[in-house]
Amino acid sequence: MSDLDTSPEAAAVRLRWLRSRTMDERLRMTIQLSEDVREISRCGIRARHPDYSPQEVEWALRRLILGDELFHAAWPAAPMLAA
Repeated sequence: MSDLDTSPEAAAVRLRWLRSRTMDERLRMTIQLSEDVREISRCGIRARHPDYSPQEVEWALRRLILGDELFHAAWPAAPMLAA
């Protein structure tokens, strides 16, 4: 784990805290982090493309996550919108 902006002591405290969490708690934290990252990505897409509808924002996000080939295979009729 790299903690370039954290002291070794603080990093050790954080690691001990994380290790003390149950697997269920770690899973919930991971899911929440993933949801947060997706929402940050949506905000960026909306900032760059204020004309996109909510559905277009989702298509742009899915394309960003999956890449062109898989996105097109999953949603062949969806527009290839820029993220």
